[in-house]
Amino acid sequence: MVAHVAVGRPAKRIDAPPRLTGQERFTADLKIPGLLYARPVGSEYAHARILGVNKDAALALPGVVAVLTVDDLPLHEPAGATQIKLPMARGEALHAGQFIALVLAESDAAAEDGAAAVEVDYEPLDPVVTLDQGMSHESPQTRETAAEVSAEEAAMHNADAASALEENEEPLPHNVSNSVQFQRGDVTQGFAEADAVVELVIESLTVHQGYIEPQACLVTVEPLGNLTVYTSTQAAFYCRTRVAEAVGLPLQEVNVVPMPVGGGFGGKFVLIEPMVAAAAVAVGRPVLLQFSRMEDFLSGNPAPDCRIEVKLGAKRDGTFTALQSRLIFDTGSGNASPLQIAAILHGGYYRFPNMEIRGFEVLTNKPGAGAYRAPGAQQATFAIESAVDELALKLDLDPLEIRLTNCVVEGDPRPNGNEWPRIGLKETLEAVRAHPAWQERRQALAAGRGVGIAVGGWPGGVEPATAVCRLDADGRITVVLGSVDLSGTNTTFAQIAGEAFGMEASEVQVTTAPTSAAPYAGGTGGSKITYTVGPAVQKAAAEARRQILDIASQHLEAAAEDLEIVDGVVRVKGVPNATVSLKEIAALSMSVAASHEPVYGTGASAITESAPGFAVHLAEVEVDDVTGEARVVRYVAAQDVGFAINPASVDAQIHGGVAQGIGWALYEGMSYDADGQLLTATLMDYVLPKAGMIPPIETIQVEVPSEHGAYGSKGIGEPCAIPGPAAVGNAIRDLTGLRVTVIPIRPEVLARRLWSAAD
Repeated sequence: MVAHVAVGRPAKRIDAPPRLTGQERFTADLKIPGLLYARPVGSEYAHARILGVNKDAALALPGVVAVLTVDDLPLHEPAGATQIKLPMARGEALHAGQFIALVLAESDAAAEDGAAAVEVDYEPLDPVVTLDQGMSHESPQTRETAAEVSAEEAAMHNADAASALEENEEPLPHNVSNSVQFQRGDVTQGFAEADAVVELVIESLTVHQGYIEPQACLVTVEPLGNLTVYTSTQAAFYCRTRVAEAVGLPLQEVNVVPMPVGGGFGGKFVLIEPMVAAAAVAVGRPVLLQFSRMEDFLSGNPAPDCRIEVKLGAKRDGTFTALQSRLIFDTGSGNASPLQIAAILHGGYYRFPNMEIRGFEVLTNKPGAGAYRAPGAQQATFAIESAVDELALKLDLDPLEIRLTNCVVEGDPRPNGNEWPRIGLKETLEAVRAHPAWQERRQALAAGRGVGIAVGGWPGGVEPATAVCRLDADGRITVVLGSVDLSGTNTTFAQIAGEAFGMEASEVQVTTAPTSAAPYAGGTGGSKITYTVGPAVQKAAAEARRQILDIASQHLEAAAEDLEIVDGVVRVKGVPNATVSLKEIAALSMSVAASHEPVYGTGASAITESAPGFAVHLAEVEVDDVTGEARVVRYVAAQDVGFAINPASVDAQIHGGVAQGIGWALYEGMSYDADGQLLTATLMDYVLPKAGMIPPIETIQVEVPSEHGAYGSKGIGEPCAIPGPAAVGNAIRDLTGLRVTVIPIRPEVLARRLWSAAD
């Protein structure tokens, strides 16, 4: 076994001290001379024509500088080009809260007063709010202008989202914006061969990402007309492209400064940045927009609600014979949802010789759907894992063994025909099977606690990446990146670089640079940053190390292969007194008349094969048979992590994913009335799980190394957030005998089911 100096060991996050002490500066903390504060005017209706906007009263208020509608923004939209994506209405409000105008003022309070004074003349139109309405040929259209489907952001999250779809030729209702279809074998024959068949219909409500820091962006117009964009984004280079396109500037004249992100979870790729940039250009002054919590609920990009019908058959020994499913995802007023990846994962965890999956995206008059940590996977997994558990019960089989019998391994096909590469699903199931919480499940049931398990997987994303590793004049190593650090990845990269130089992560400086100076990296999402940027850092550090040893070899008059780096000093192996420090090497390459080139290593990766990750979760649940309140009291999370470069960070990611999964299962859901008005627009109404709602979490790190990741690592952020709803639902089924098919599983719903069963 290789002994490592930095990787494979717990390391404290290098960004923890400023965050824990309150010294970190986020986007809205910036104070720039001449700054204007923006406040939106939101639509009162879920669907309406905008007949006019009266700005006079707002402009008369002290401190109000401008009131901008979409017609006032200097958008670059040549004839025939695709419209710029903005959260602002273009003559038609498509959801309640959609921006009609932006009020810019000298203070946030003045902007708030100005927004309240703007008068909008509406012609209300009938909204489409539910999935059934969206799928109906008789429903009104959700918009008077056509929507264009874009899968660009989806492709950033997972590799499968970019693969081709099979054609679906059935005539579709006018509010269906997209459809997918995957087929294999003959499902009719497959069900005929089955000894048992189960059918379920599951539903999931819209769920907000629940980040602490709302959407925030500040744009300044530089003296020569260039733009500087300070933003809480997960994707700096993608943001730069979208802003440049919106205002018609060359890429080189837009500089995105990725600020510390107070939580993103997929919801902060690009949303408000092009609009804020256009507003700044319109008035020639810096503009800051930070959503209020209510605005983020009303006009953000939450995970969509959906309905999944699933029919699953198996032989008496538990071997699956057929899967037939129908998925409907609400894409809101946007033009894309995670339907495709949901369909692939729904039919991708197990071997189904016969399979038919159809999926539909429907437009409604609600906010456009966005990504939320493993987009589409929670809902798709809740459906298939609920069905698998029901089938095990029907056949009187162990629910874990039926999963082991059918789980996919390397080489098995996914619904889209792509083969699974090296994966650790089977090993992770076996790890849970050996855990006392599973072996003692019958004792738990006798004590009034149900035990449920569920599988969850994520294909992982791929995108080219570059990195720089240099030696600074003080002898320290600095890594320069273009990737945004959401979850401690910069600490991981410090460990990867530190390993090359025989030093701890704390001795390496990692900088996320603005786009004007940063090496390229893709958006931070889809569990791909460590997997794609990590090898680039590894190569850059190795190149910088080579350059250091070349300089040292000349200085020490020894062959480079006879040298080693220990504690910031290059020395001859076996001759501890023959040394030269890294600071001295820096002086030899970065001073007047120096004879050596500066140490500057570069590295790049262009990995085309993803590294899927799988998790298996076990939840132990108690239920109050009077109130219906379910409480998770124990949790075991096993996950294939490839190689844990920072085991402490991996555990932290798993803990966070479990907490979010429990939120999906029991607490979180955005509810709308028949008119499309949001009923859960504050944290008084939308329930986020608090610390007391999360049980002790036991983690099991299973290491099935990836082929291309640094040291065998793979992304770990998504899989841990997926199995929770299904594991909790299966535990409730184990305890109560009741299958609840709508998440979140709310106490009033479960109580009514319990009371009915008691009668």
